[in-house]
Amino acid sequence: MNQNRPIRDIDTAKPTRHPAAPERDDPPIISLRKLRREFKAGEESIVALNDIDLNIARGEMVAIVGASGSGKSTLMNVLGCLDQGFSGEYRFDGRDIRKFGIDELAELRREHFGFIFQRYQLLADLDAVENVELPAIYSGIKGGDRHHRARELLTRLGLGDRMTHRPNAMSGGQQQRVSIARAMMNGGEVIFADEPTGALDSHTGAELIELLHQLNREGHTIIVVTHEKALAESLPRQIEILDGNIVADTRTADSMQAAPPAAPPARLKRNWALFDGFTRTMQAFAIAMRAMMSHKLRTFLTMLGIIIGIASVVSVVGLGQGSQEQVLSRINSLGTNTINVFSGQGFRDRGGPRVETLTPADAKAIAQLNVADSVTPRVSSSGTALYRNISASVSMNGVADQYFRVSGLTFVAGMSFDAESVDTLAQEVVIDTTTRDTFFTNGEDPLGEVLLIGKLPLRIIGVVESNSSSFGPNANQLSIYAPYTTVMSRVLGQTFLNNITVRVKDDASMSAAETEIKNLLLARHGSEDFTLMNTDTIRETIESTTQTLTLFISMIALISLIVGGIGVMNIMLVSVTERTREIGVRLAIGARRGDIMRQFLIEAVMVCVVGGGIGVGLSLCISLLVPMLVSGLSVPFSAVTVGLAFASSTLIGIVFGFMPARSAARLDPVEALAFE
Repeated sequence: MNQNRPIRDIDTAKPTRHPAAPERDDPPIISLRKLRREFKAGEESIVALNDIDLNIARGEMVAIVGASGSGKSTLMNVLGCLDQGFSGEYRFDGRDIRKFGIDELAELRREHFGFIFQRYQLLADLDAVENVELPAIYSGIKGGDRHHRARELLTRLGLGDRMTHRPNAMSGGQQQRVSIARAMMNGGEVIFADEPTGALDSHTGAELIELLHQLNREGHTIIVVTHEKALAESLPRQIEILDGNIVADTRTADSMQAAPPAAPPARLKRNWALFDGFTRTMQAFAIAMRAMMSHKLRTFLTMLGIIIGIASVVSVVGLGQGSQEQVLSRINSLGTNTINVFSGQGFRDRGGPRVETLTPADAKAIAQLNVADSVTPRVSSSGTALYRNISASVSMNGVADQYFRVSGLTFVAGMSFDAESVDTLAQEVVIDTTTRDTFFTNGEDPLGEVLLIGKLPLRIIGVVESNSSSFGPNANQLSIYAPYTTVMSRVLGQTFLNNITVRVKDDASMSAAETEIKNLLLARHGSEDFTLMNTDTIRETIESTTQTLTLFISMIALISLIVGGIGVMNIMLVSVTERTREIGVRLAIGARRGDIMRQFLIEAVMVCVVGGGIGVGLSLCISLLVPMLVSGLSVPFSAVTVGLAFASSTLIGIVFGFMPARSAARLDPVEALAFE
């Protein structure tokens, strides 16, 4: 290649022109008949191409020349199958282009055409090799084959030391050579060059024209669109357009007598259809990841709504499960198979006058039932306990000797009072560990010591674990347990009970036991002046209520997830606008609409999936932090919940990414390439 001849010197050796020379006898690769292209301008129509007839033979080198607005760029867009708004006939290699679908036109651009743009139109995020490989990716060429060919083409064009450089690190001439290599990647049977020297200096432009001549000698059909007369006259054939009409078509004598050109280089072998789709999908994934990493802050802000939504949903579900487990564990500590009998008809009687319907005889009668494992009557009072110089308010519970079995309380020291103690109104007491720690601050052994409750002295005979299942304001109250007969006669001066707790045998039905107890008391009392409460009923109510509340709060959290999805859609729509020119380049080099849609849909899904992953990680941190702040409350981290969270984020990406992806895929190639 001549490195020194500037482009302006080309016209100093003009070839002999034959304005009326006949066309070559070769079958035309491109044939136009009465081709017309009009554009709407308000209510008027502007004719850009006016019933053009044109044949271009295989292997020709043609210049389409004309002033700005003459219609030459429109003609190139039509010839390159970028513009389909024409009427008339256009045949490529004998095939009627008007019958081609969108994907068939993309295949034509991909497999037969190559484009060299004035402004190079290289993708800024890709290096030289990756830019050259793009057409082969959309053709389904295997990675190793296309990479080898891309490097081979760049080396041939003198860019062996620029293969890993991105466009902003290369000169204009080097970028143009990369675009030529890209045009040749899939064979480039017909190469369209739009003002190829417009952005180059004269020296680099001359080198480019000489390179085009060399490609033509190798069998490529070259169609150059230019307004530079010197460039046009250096080519074998010159077609001049004015106001949408061909006003001149001149050839050199050499071009008419030249032998048929050599066949263009063979195209690389394509993958099987399965691997073709896989290749394009993986490339779309790589492009999506590169786009996300190129705009880290925007990507993070885009996925912020997804992060908050997923973290909220997972945490709320976990908190609901943890709260339910905590409450149910407290119920379990009361006994999973217990029935409580209360005085009065339901809770409406709790706040009125004292109800005196239950007696110790009722408890003894219930204990005789076959379904009863153990029974304990209960009365309660509060008062002030005194030990030496320490006094404190305590909750006094009058219970039977079987109470500790019924309630499941564990002794840490001493023992319980027995039936004889109940019968003899013994002044004995069992305290819990909280009471022990309050009165015996130095670790003394409380057994045998005496607590003074009001004026009643009670000897400590046992210590049990504090009842962690207590609810409400009594959760941390000091509790002591004495025979109910002692409390009734010596403290309260009453003959009735507050309630009776029945532990049902393990092999007995809870519903059957409840029915037997109810029938017994009805027979004894003559009316239903009592209330039964089954712990299974409490459990079911709590589970149902917790699930309802969890679902309600989850729906609120789900709203934030949907809002996050809307944010993803909006940002992706902005991204489509910002990358309109990139989309135009991809369409021009043969990307199908499905390829463009796949690329942007994968990007939206990846933003949501990565955001979902961060949200799950955030919810994991919350699950570790909550037990530190709320004693006894855990946040279970369910694999099912995590899986559903990822599924939800993926679905959000697909649903809200569809519209931006569809908008990108439906862009017009010509308008996209011209977008500023």
